[in-house]
Amino acid sequence: MTQFAPTERAALADLMSELGPDAPTLCEGWTTRDLAAHLVVRSTRPDAAAGIAIKGLAEHTKRVQDQVAGQDWARLVAKVRRKPWWAGLGEEAVNRTEYFIHHEDVRRAQPGWQPRELPAGLDAALWPRVRTIAKLALRRTPASVTVTAPGFGSVTAGRGGPEVDLLGAPSELLLFLSGRQAHAVVELAGPAALTDRMRAARYGV
Repeated sequence: MTQFAPTERAALADLMSELGPDAPTLCEGWTTRDLAAHLVVRSTRPDAAAGIAIKGLAEHTKRVQDQVAGQDWARLVAKVRRKPWWAGLGEEAVNRTEYFIHHEDVRRAQPGWQPRELPAGLDAALWPRVRTIAKLALRRTPASVTVTAPGFGSVTAGRGGPEVDLLGAPSELLLFLSGRQAHAVVELAGPAALTDRMRAARYGV
């Protein structure tokens, strides 16, 4: 099985090193330094990483993340690049989506970005995650949304109602459904009120 998490992690670290600590990202309010600290905390500090998902622990997570962010930039990027100690327990399943999305968060925040040619098989590897996240992200959408990735399949999500079609490569659909709508290359068709709502929604699971 091809391992995409390590290659996306390495490419992200390369890009961060090239751009420096103050470059913008698509993560609202975060520079590359902030994103690097988030990734390091997520991979190395399980006591603090829980606060990423649990609001009651968010203050602790922020304190730890701010401390990590204060490190020398080269050292911080080296920690992003480093294989997590727990990688043998299933890094591909845990980190494939994480590193792909954050790699694009940095790429697509830069002027003149263009979609890249993805490694063979990556879109296929991302498609199962798209099927899952579509159900979660669109669960409150008052429409019957058919999410289609040509060559991979389709999934229907939403609460039911008027029909909406969301079409794109799995990688682009994943970005759209993860809250990066303005930077995702997709086709969205349906009643204007619904498609406008979807483009402005704060997706994220």
